[in-house]
Amino acid sequence: GGIRDSPPPSQATVASLARHGARVHTCARTANGVTAAVLQWRAVGLDVTGSVWDVADATSRDAFVAEVSKKFKGTLNIFVSNVGFNIRKPTTEFTAEEYKRLMDTNLESSFALCQKLHPLLKKSGDRAIVFNSSVASLVSMQSGSVYRMTKGAMNVLTKYLACEWARDGIRVNAVAPWYINTPLAKQG
Repeated sequence: GGIRDSPPPSQATVASLARHGARVHTCARTANGVTAAVLQWRAVGLDVTGSVWDVADATSRDAFVAEVSKKFKGTLNIFVSNVGFNIRKPTTEFTAEEYKRLMDTNLESSFALCQKLHPLLKKSGDRAIVFNSSVASLVSMQSGSVYRMTKGAMNVLTKYLACEWARDGIRVNAVAPWYINTPLAKQG
């Protein structure tokens, strides 16, 4: 089985995993982000379930991991972390609250979920983590310094876990797409 932890652009990833035979569980912060998509996937015969959790919140993360552990009987093959959002504004205009929210959502949630899901991944025969980074972590796109910092740190986390968790047979990679035409990207 595999899980996802956020709304679009994950839909193509979820559908691709399910079309290749994976049982997929996805989550998002709101029921609107999950319900309609799960119904569409199930209508075409894909084995996809979903739930509502805000993985930026530690209590929600714990509940999500417990749910995933139960659903996949204590093992997990793939964890795709696509959680994140952006606030586009000059660096001097960020508030401490905005900085914290971006860090907690874009970086802390992925780090903490990796820690919590490691035992499930380690028990599996085929193990992988895929982070959704951003080209903003590699080149200047004027997308906001805090967002860029979170994605750059995610790249470092990817490299570190790839080496540290190789002994557990867990592959860790990141993709760094350019803008993806989603409602989130159109916000600003």
